[in-house]
Amino acid sequence: MFKKFVNILWTYGPQDYWEAIWSKTSLDEKAIATLKEIKKRYKLTAKELQDVGKAIKEVGNQLGDIDDAVKGKPRKGRKKMDVK
Repeated sequence: MFKKFVNILWTYGPQDYWEAIWSKTSLDEKAIATLKEIKKRYKLTAKELQDVGKAIKEVGNQLGDIDDAVKGKPRKGRKKMDVK
């Protein structure tokens, strides 16, 4: 028993023990990969929500033009040029 213990101490260095203690398991690697995927999806979702917010704001700005069109007011914007 003592020879086995001494043999283990003699053949393995501190680096080997350190790697054995702190080595990642497959479960840890999967958890890290999942966390990266969640962060990536969160960023993409945040960008998409910003785009949706801008689109909703634009629709809100254009809703005011509907009542003017119903009243018969001329359309705002660039005037049409006469083609001759």
